[in-house]
Amino acid sequence: MNEETPPQGEEQQRQAVRVQLPDRKPIVTIILTVITSVIFIVQYLVQISTGYDLLFLFGGKINEFIMQGEVWRLLTPALLHGGILHLVLNMYALFMIGNRLERFYGPGRFLLMYFLSAFAGNVLSFVLTPAPSLGASTAIFGIFAAEGIFIFQNRTLFGPTRTRQAIINLVMILLINLAYGFLGRALIDNMGHIGGFLGGIFFAWKAGPTLKLVGAPPFLSISDSRRRSDIVVASLVVFIGFTIIALIPFLKT
Repeated sequence: MNEETPPQGEEQQRQAVRVQLPDRKPIVTIILTVITSVIFIVQYLVQISTGYDLLFLFGGKINEFIMQGEVWRLLTPALLHGGILHLVLNMYALFMIGNRLERFYGPGRFLLMYFLSAFAGNVLSFVLTPAPSLGASTAIFGIFAAEGIFIFQNRTLFGPTRTRQAIINLVMILLINLAYGFLGRALIDNMGHIGGFLGGIFFAWKAGPTLKLVGAPPFLSISDSRRRSDIVVASLVVFIGFTIIALIPFLKT
């Protein structure tokens, strides 16, 4: 029995088309992972030698100190962690998501989005949560949100099935993490997670890569049509917007 085969010309043409993706190494992701890990080692060594977590005392999100003007605490908690498991989970998430996302965002825009998300998360935690907190999860939730926005805005390239599956996976992971924070351990700063997530959404919606195919088959590549002015506007919106939110406790005094 003779087996049917697809037309050779059509099959060869389909196989000949290859899309060249951005060939960037996740430099910022690697640097952030290394720096955050080194800071944790220093934090741990100082703690076991002095009996005090001095790096947290000087850089953690502690509301009363922020109210005294130590506003760097709205950013530095993203570089500190409360334990090895806390660090490993956050750095694993950073590396896995950053490895995929930074190649499209580029190093500068990815770094900007990371710290704007951390700022947004710590601001919302400062305003809504009296408990001290630390950790990179504010920024992690921001890049997590940015990945969802990136897939959604470029859904014509990813295709409906892949887009739907990716969005569902992201939503499920988000809901599980938030539910664990609300119903599980009280030490989890869900307001920081939500703030980072919102910061990532606001930034990515206006500043995230919008991809288009350029060239002609079989020589296709991906180009980002996002304008630099859009990135500037998105950065200002997130920074100024959450700065205004951060002023709320000061206005009540």
